[in-house]
Amino acid sequence: MGDLFSRLRDIVGPLNVTTGDEIAHDYTHDEALTAVPVRPLAVVRPASTDDVSAVLRSCDELGVPVTARGAGTGLSGACIPRADGIVLSLERMNAITEIDDDNHVAVVEPGVSLDELDLALRPKGLVYPVCPGENSASLGGNVATNAGGMRAVKYGVTRHQVLGLTAVLANGDVIRTGGKFVKATTGYDLTQLIIGSEGTLAIVTEAILKIYPRPAFTATVLTPFPSVDAVAAAVPAIVNSGVGPLVLEYVDGLGLSSLAANVGLELGIDAAVQEQAKAYLIIVLEDHSEARLDEDLAALAEQLGILGAIDVYVLPPASGAKLIEAREKAFWVVKSLGANDIIDVVVPRASVPQYLRTVAAIASEHASLVSAAGHAGDGNIHLSVFQPDPATREKVMTAIIEAGTNLGGAISAEHGIGKEKKKYFLALEDPNKIALMQRIKAAFDPNGILNPGTLFD
Repeated sequence: MGDLFSRLRDIVGPLNVTTGDEIAHDYTHDEALTAVPVRPLAVVRPASTDDVSAVLRSCDELGVPVTARGAGTGLSGACIPRADGIVLSLERMNAITEIDDDNHVAVVEPGVSLDELDLALRPKGLVYPVCPGENSASLGGNVATNAGGMRAVKYGVTRHQVLGLTAVLANGDVIRTGGKFVKATTGYDLTQLIIGSEGTLAIVTEAILKIYPRPAFTATVLTPFPSVDAVAAAVPAIVNSGVGPLVLEYVDGLGLSSLAANVGLELGIDAAVQEQAKAYLIIVLEDHSEARLDEDLAALAEQLGILGAIDVYVLPPASGAKLIEAREKAFWVVKSLGANDIIDVVVPRASVPQYLRTVAAIASEHASLVSAAGHAGDGNIHLSVFQPDPATREKVMTAIIEAGTNLGGAISAEHGIGKEKKKYFLALEDPNKIALMQRIKAAFDPNGILNPGTLFD
C-alpha cells in the first residue's frame, strides 16, 4: 500500500489523497436503501484527464480496484467502493469548459452538477433538459447511469443528449468519441456503449451535451382519474395529441398526499373528488409563446374530459412549481416514511395497468405495502416496497421485477443495476446477453479493476 499511496500522492498532490480514518463517511456509500457502506483504502481527487489517466495506469499495474464517484446520489449502490480499492472522486473536475451557442452544445467535466449547468445556461435562454429528480447530481454520474427523469417523455434520457465523450480506459489510455455533431456512421458507437455502463468500462472525464432554447412559459395540470386503467388509456392519447407534454407523471392517491404534505402544498382538491380518484396524472406543458400555450392548455383540458378525468385542475404557477418539486423529492419522502427498497422497472406504456394489478396482487400475497408513482409517458414505474423482513422482501422484489420483464420490460429504467439489483439482473436477464456484456467488459478492462462487483460478480 505504501507504493500505491506514494504514486497517488505524486499524481494528484498529497492534499488530494485521503486514507484511513480521515476518509469521510460520504465516500463509503450512495443513496441505495439496502447498501452497506464500505470504507476504501483511499479517496483520490484528480483535477484533469491526465491525472485520471495516471491514477488508472498505476492501479491497473498494481491490481487495485477503482470506483468512480460523482455526487453520490445514485440509488443502486454503483459507487460503493471495495475495501481493497480506491474511490476516484471527480468532484474537482467541475468546469463547464464551453457553452457553444452556434452548435447548441455544452462541454462539461464530470463533476459539474445539474444545478451548476442550469445556472450557467439560464441567462443565455438555454436549457439542458435531463432532470432525474436530484439537481445536485453530477453530469458524470448521469452519464454513467444513463439518467432519465420526468422530462424523458419529451426529450428522452441522457444517452439522447450526449454527442461525445472523453474517457479513460483501465490501462490509462485516453479515447475521444463523437463530437459537436448529431450523426455519424464511423465504426462502433463507443459513446453509447460507455453511457449507462456504471463506471465498469471507462471513466468519463468530459462530455459534449446537447442544449436547447429554454421555453419561457409553462403550465401544470393535475388530473384525477377513477382508475389506473383510465390513466393508462389517457396517456397515449395525450402523447399523440400534439401538445407535446414536458412532464406526464402518474401517482396514486397515497403518493400524492405524501408528496404534497412534504412541501406544505395544499392542492385544493374537493373531498368528493379525492374519494373517487384512484390515480392522478401530473402534466406540464411548455412553449415559447404564451398564446400557443393557452391554446394547448384548453385543448388538453377538453381532451382530458373526454378521456374520463373526474376533474381538471390548472394549478397556479407557484403551486405547479411546488408540485413538481414535490415529485422530484419523492425518493426522500419514501425514505423518510421507512421504505425498505425501491424498484424502477419499465414496461411498455400500454402494459402499465396490467403490471400494477400484478404488483398489487404480489404485495397482498406477501402482506407488504407497495406504493406506486412513475413516468407514465414512458412506462417507467417507481415502486416503494415496505417490507422489513429481508427474506419476504426478496420474494416480493423478485416477483415484481419478474412480472415487469415478463411484460417485455426491463429491470431498471434509470437507476441502474449497480450492486444492489445485480442478483435480479443475473437471475432474470438473458444469459447470452450477460455473457456478451462480460466479454465487452473484458475487452475494455482486462484486469477487472473498474468498479468490480457492479453488474457482474
